[in-house]
Amino acid sequence: MPAEPDENTDYLSFVDYAVDRSTRELPEVDPVAMRLVLTLHRVTSALVYDLESSVHRPRGWSWPGFRVLFVLWLAGPMEGKRIAELAGMSRAAVSALVKTLERDGMVTRRQDEQDRRVFSFELTGTGREAILGAYAAHNEREQAWVSALSRPERTILIGLLEKLAAGSASAEAKRRT
Repeated sequence: MPAEPDENTDYLSFVDYAVDRSTRELPEVDPVAMRLVLTLHRVTSALVYDLESSVHRPRGWSWPGFRVLFVLWLAGPMEGKRIAELAGMSRAAVSALVKTLERDGMVTRRQDEQDRRVFSFELTGTGREAILGAYAAHNEREQAWVSALSRPERTILIGLLEKLAAGSASAEAKRRT
């Protein structure tokens, strides 16, 4: 085995090298678990990078900005804390993002009448039009990614990912705040 990855090793194929090298260094490593998690992470990262660079950055958005707009589009007006829960982000990140989205005319902020410290956010008409156009392009890229799988394979993969997400190890990860 080479000490370093060769010139043909790329971001995704590095998984093979990493599993081989780590199991030689640490024989107790479970290579199947490592391969599954590393591959899942790297494919997800590549997919997100593709969506962000081909769909969202050209519109002046970041991936997190898209996630906030997506949640507001589908779930409607809500407090920043709830946006953070549904977008899988911290409240601080959402707070910073909605300031930018508000500045850009995509989101409006409304102060709660009972508790003046609480704000809810909602899409503006401009924000709604922007997310509708962006999501159409986003879904085209999603279709391109999943076209490598047959319809039955897609259904099986969805079931397996949902089973993984429902597993006991994921319980802590679900409590993101």
